[in-house]
Formats: sequence, C-alpha cells, structure tokens
Amino acid sequence: MSNPAGLISAVTYCDPKAALAWLEAAFGFDLMFLIEGEDASVAHAEMSHGASRVMIGGEWSPAHASPASIGGKTTQTIHIYIEDDVDAHCQKAAAAGAEIVEPPTTQFYGARTYRCRDLEGHLWTVSANVETVSIEEMEKRSGLKIAVAKT
Repeated sequence: MSNPAGLISAVTYCDPKAALAWLEAAFGFDLMFLIEGEDASVAHAEMSHGASRVMIGGEWSPAHASPASIGGKTTQTIHIYIEDDVDAHCQKAAAAGAEIVEPPTTQFYGARTYRCRDLEGHLWTVSANVETVSIEEMEKRSGLKIAVAKT
C-alpha cells in the first residue's frame, strides 16, 4: 500500500476494533487497510474520509495511550472537513454515541463547525465551508489581526 505525500494522523485506542466500527458509524470513515495480529487484534489499520486518511491502532508502547487510559487528557485533536450538512453529521455522530462538546456553530471564517469526543475521549472537530469570507471581513467579525493568509 502506498500513500501520497502529506500528513496522516495516527490515533491510539484501547479497543481499536471498536473504534474502527464506531468511526465508520459516527463519522462515515471507510476501512481501507487492516492488519490483524495472531489474536485477531489490530496490528495496523487505515481509514479514509474523502481524500484524507487516519491510522488507527492500539496502545502499542508506553508512549502511546488512549485518552481513556490517561484520565481523558489529549495532546491533539483531529479535524475533518466535509462537504455535507454539518448539523446532520453532528446528529449522526450523537446517535452513534459521540459526546457533543460544542454544537454546530458558524465560525467567523465561514465554516460551520461542531466538536465532540469519541468513544474513548479523543476530540474531533467537524467542519464544512458554508461561505467565502474575505480577510477583511474575518478580521471585522473576530476582532483579530490576520498576519499571514496564503492560499
């Protein structure tokens, strides 16, 4: 299997098999690659969402832990951009058991966004572009100075 150049996040779960099923049901990920260990555990898995991928694995070293194993703390969040209705996506995720920590809201930069925790406590942000906003309008809406904006 080859991957294009770019960034792929790897997310650690206590129960990666349950995470694979949950990520498919809640967020619409597709399982692309699964290597099982001798005990049918997940040795390595990759899921896709549009043109993006995420690697899913277990707690395979002392440096890799699920938030469920460390009191809910996390050092990263994962952001998914979708082309669909964010409100409907949020309802689907909630129905699958996601804890909605911030309901869908249209942001100053023109994206509709919600945030949730997955079955083991990872934080996910889901967004869709709903309007094109100029730099000047973003600054006006946010009250912030945008210093760099490459396209």
